Amino acid sequence: MIPTTMDTAGVTGLLLAWRAGDERALHELTPLVYAELRRLASSYMRREHPGHTLQTTALVHEAYTRLIDTPHVNWQDRNHFFAICAKLMRRVLVDHARSHKYLKRGGGVKLVSLENAPEAGSKPQTDLFALDEALVRLAARDSRKSQVVEMHFFGGLTFREIADVLSVSEDTALRDWQFAKTWLLRELDPERTRGS
Repeated sequence: MIPTTMDTAGVTGLLLAWRAGDERALHELTPLVYAELRRLASSYMRREHPGHTLQTTALVHEAYTRLIDTPHVNWQDRNHFFAICAKLMRRVLVDHARSHKYLKRGGGVKLVSLENAPEAGSKPQTDLFALDEALVRLAARDSRKSQVVEMHFFGGLTFREIADVLSVSEDTALRDWQFAKTWLLRELDPERTRGS
């Protein structure tokens, strides 16, 4: 659920002031941004195995650093903030998995689980790189559905929050998720599709 400190008018105003160069706005925005990134990271990391090498705090710090180091974002509103945060979480996780893979000389590719996907198939885990590439292909086909996956899977947003971000109904966000999840599972496991 979106914290009450993330009220639309307040955050939007601070984002717009920061975009205009007001450093005081960034100072006021920082605790709100950090708290939201922590919530999003915690949501994602709860699905990970306990020995994961990237801890919630490190994920938050890296995403926060990337967010703050992006001064030229044309901030529009709080919804835009949520979308950017989810995208940053995805990039941090993929980059971490990539560097971890290289450190192990090709071994240990990060596996992730497509949450709540048992009705679409039984493949429990997916290579994070393959998921990232499949999301790029999905975005070329239907950008909104890709955004729904990014915000729900990587950002931990609820369907109500996603609906607010995308200015659609909650039912539409849920239908987009269901379609995207099924499409991604087919992309990630073509053998299962051929056998049916």
